[in-house]
Amino acid sequence: MSRIPSTQALRALESFARLGTVWQAADELHITRSAVSHQLRLLERDLGFRLMNRVGTRAELTPQGKAYAEDVRRALSAIAGSASRQAGRGVTGTLTVSCPPGFASSWLCPKVGRFRETCPDVVLSLVTPRRLDDVSNPDVDLFIAFGLGNQADMEVELLKKVEFTPLCSPALLNRLGLQDPAGVLQANLLHLTDFEDWVNWFRLAGLPEETARTGQRFSDMNLVYAATLASQGVSMGDEFICHGAMAQGILVRPFDLTIRSPRSYFLVVPPEKAANPAVAAFRSWMADELPMA
Repeated sequence: MSRIPSTQALRALESFARLGTVWQAADELHITRSAVSHQLRLLERDLGFRLMNRVGTRAELTPQGKAYAEDVRRALSAIAGSASRQAGRGVTGTLTVSCPPGFASSWLCPKVGRFRETCPDVVLSLVTPRRLDDVSNPDVDLFIAFGLGNQADMEVELLKKVEFTPLCSPALLNRLGLQDPAGVLQANLLHLTDFEDWVNWFRLAGLPEETARTGQRFSDMNLVYAATLASQGVSMGDEFICHGAMAQGILVRPFDLTIRSPRSYFLVVPPEKAANPAVAAFRSWMADELPMA
């Protein structure tokens, strides 16, 4: 192949490979499903090898397609990262970010050094809100909120949709011998604030909902995960922020049964703070980091 494929086609492939469906890629890229499919067909033509196979009504990547998509992802990440680093040069000042405790400890804190590399002259402060969707602190420049994204008169961007699934420690899994969803009826349930997430999961699993209203409630997700890691019970875990713990094997998912949360993670900026160069730099950095999460 003598020419580089279009950036739009490469982005369509990267998004499809990461999200797994054409409709999710179309939603992320703000184009139609047919446009995504068209871009992928054009890319196949330009490359000269098959990227996708049809499996029933579903499309999936071929081994060559997966390998090429991974190369594309690394290349796009390198380009975006370079742009952010160059844009961050010369940005100074202070930046206060409000972030839910679970998101902060599991995702943001392990990566925050990369923001410093991008904007070494920005003094960053991280604070946690009393409510996960609270955006009222006047001292905060930028909020990461977990809620419905309905903050009026503010700039709101969707960061990540969330799915919940039961999680427990390997030791508890072995002790309880959880074989199917009904096994949680014998487990101690751990909750964040209220019983809503477990009730919704019990409903999906066809289990008696009143049993979901038992166990311990905690005011902070870090407390829920601390109890889970200590084999004190089974929690309803956020697959996004628990990805690292699951990859390490210190938290395990007993069942392949998840629920989509009505709430998501949003980036929220008060309009009077939007022109702050440090805010713009952090937003750009977040956009670069999240696709690789």
